[in-house]
Amino acid sequence: MKTPIYDFVRQYADSAAIRMHMPGHKGRGENSPYDITEIPGADSLYLADGIILESEKNAGRLFGADTFYSTEGSSLSIRAAMLLVCELAIKKGSAPKVLAARNVHKSFITAAALLDFEIEWIESSSNSYLSSGVTAAAVEKALSEAMHKPTAVYITSPDYLGFAVDVRGIAAVCKKHGVLLVVDNAHGAYLKFLERSQHPIDLGADIVCDSAHKTLPTLTGGAYLHISKNADKDLAQNARTALATFGSTSPSYLILASLDRTNEVLAYGYREKLKATLAKINKLKDSLTALGYLLYENEPMKIAISAKEYGYTGDKIAEHLEKSNIICEFFDRDYVVLMPSVSTTEKELDTLYSALKALPKKRAIKEEAPAPVSPLRVMTPREAMMSAGEKIAAKRSLGRVLRTITVGCPPAVPIVVSGEIITKEAIAAFEYYGIEEIDVVKR
Repeated sequence: MKTPIYDFVRQYADSAAIRMHMPGHKGRGENSPYDITEIPGADSLYLADGIILESEKNAGRLFGADTFYSTEGSSLSIRAAMLLVCELAIKKGSAPKVLAARNVHKSFITAAALLDFEIEWIESSSNSYLSSGVTAAAVEKALSEAMHKPTAVYITSPDYLGFAVDVRGIAAVCKKHGVLLVVDNAHGAYLKFLERSQHPIDLGADIVCDSAHKTLPTLTGGAYLHISKNADKDLAQNARTALATFGSTSPSYLILASLDRTNEVLAYGYREKLKATLAKINKLKDSLTALGYLLYENEPMKIAISAKEYGYTGDKIAEHLEKSNIICEFFDRDYVVLMPSVSTTEKELDTLYSALKALPKKRAIKEEAPAPVSPLRVMTPREAMMSAGEKIAAKRSLGRVLRTITVGCPPAVPIVVSGEIITKEAIAAFEYYGIEEIDVVKR
């Protein structure tokens, strides 16, 4: 498979051209020779008709979709996806409404504030602030009972702990009711390349946001916006404009070249390497289970340890691993999340096992994390975020309206969403997760 962006950037770096254009480093410095701007021949991300378009088409053939690049992660792809949803609603003469699982990334909430679409939350079967076990039955119930038919259903799968929902079943429900299915698949780009694809595009989703950089050999920020070939044709036609609405006019060519090279990696031998890597990861998971570790995830690549079941809080296990120079993706009191990939060596997996084996199992810690609640909404996210605000101590926030969302970047279940009233249960959750200060609507 050709790599048109990478080839152009490399040839330009070797040309010794006198750079009377941005950026200011003029190609001098480590990696700087490959960092260029939209010079003649380099194409333009949001007006692509040359090497970028060719590369995106290569990616689209790999994923079986109309695929568009993002150099700003899935955060940009998510906002663009929601603009496409809103445009489709307006085209059909209805007010934009999205039925969503509550474990949304914060970029979904900021998209709601910017685009002012209505959100209705789907009932969850999960009891965790880090996961949201939405089922096809729950989506069916919500769609059947909705007084105002939504334009789309929005889910996150797999989530940050590696739990994947029944995307195929949910897609079937969405098609039955004539609504779009949008999937935040930021943690699952590699799912396309399993022996049997579990990628949402192949399971019936209409719009999918993938963070290539999370699980594929791509530089941080490299992501995709996929539009199903079976979706409304306006979605693909308007996708580039939607991305441009929220994206920087200075996209990184280092990231674009990385996405381009990723196509080559995926096209030649990646499936076989993935199969071999997953066999090693499965063996590691079996060995950890035999040691007494309780693993949470059902996603093949990720390892999510339920820390307290082994007698430790997550931060203590993470500290122990760091002594072996192993850095976790995420940890809190309850979980430790580890993210190997095809680029992880067998020796590194062995080191991880040895480090976890060296930690003696203790009596399980009988401390339950706060259960998620659904606070009362009194303002839309847009109304709340566009209001005057003030920072106050979380413990003194009872009855106040949250202005900006407090949950961090990992896709998690927000304790409170912008526009919702803060309850005593929410304050207890703030305390549990170490959130000391929050931004509320000023009285």
